[in-house]
Amino acid sequence: MPALHPLLSGFAPIWALTGIGYLVGRTRLLGPQAETVLNRFVFHVAMPAALFLLISRTPLQRFANPSMLAFMAGTAVATGLGLLAGHLLFRRESGELAIGAMASGYVNSANLGIPVTMQVLGDASFVGPVMLFQILLVTPAVLAVLDGGAAGRRALLTLPLRNPILLATALGAVVSATGLHLPAELTRSGELLGGAGVPTALIALGMSLHNRPSAEGRSRRAEVGLTVAVKTLVQPLAALAVAGPLLHLPPHQLLTVVLFSALPTAQNVYTYAREYGQGAVLARDTVLWSTLVSMATLSVISWALGPA
Repeated sequence: MPALHPLLSGFAPIWALTGIGYLVGRTRLLGPQAETVLNRFVFHVAMPAALFLLISRTPLQRFANPSMLAFMAGTAVATGLGLLAGHLLFRRESGELAIGAMASGYVNSANLGIPVTMQVLGDASFVGPVMLFQILLVTPAVLAVLDGGAAGRRALLTLPLRNPILLATALGAVVSATGLHLPAELTRSGELLGGAGVPTALIALGMSLHNRPSAEGRSRRAEVGLTVAVKTLVQPLAALAVAGPLLHLPPHQLLTVVLFSALPTAQNVYTYAREYGQGAVLARDTVLWSTLVSMATLSVISWALGPA
């Protein structure tokens, strides 16, 4: 059984930066508009740089394998349940439905997936395919609903040109497919800029906790609880059912798929929700609570499916 400490070490930076963000918001150190400015910096500048470099360096065929089929199946089940719950139980409109579905199945594959899987598996190679799947397929679908649903069909057709996340994704895919080699000066600048994305997003997330609308937060408790349960329990169980009985993956691959499926909701979901003004409270609270709950579920998965 892997020690608990290595798992905790993966979560420590997330809680530390979120806590710093809360203190910054509470003291109003950066002024009243700081949260908005930081979120826009992440969405329009840092995140596009990071995504472009990631995709341009990764062969697109990497996510075509049996392990990814199981992971995609778990994601489909989780996001589908998120959609159904938002529509049937909580009567949300299309934008909030998209955020709820994303919060139910979009895993924190980078800044948590890498340290957790390195500690448990000794190998983080599955991060690349998972990120490609989420960036190339899940994110464009959600952003199309958030942006195009309100703006109309013509605006939807021009969405990749207006949305920095989708534009960076498309350009990265072109570079990857054509095998172009970018100048070292460009990649280094992009690495520095993209590296600011995750810590800035966590600081902004922490700042939002100080200014949380308590009435809306209370009204969302049932929805947040259900979304967290789908993310941390249903998604890994669905992936396990497909990877084991259906695909008969070997033990190491089975553990990899289930671990990744059990990772908490990525803070990207809050960034998108905040940028479009749709379901920000649900996204924020799901990120926080799923991160807390996943510390237990990841430990149980590591114990149950890991090597003796």
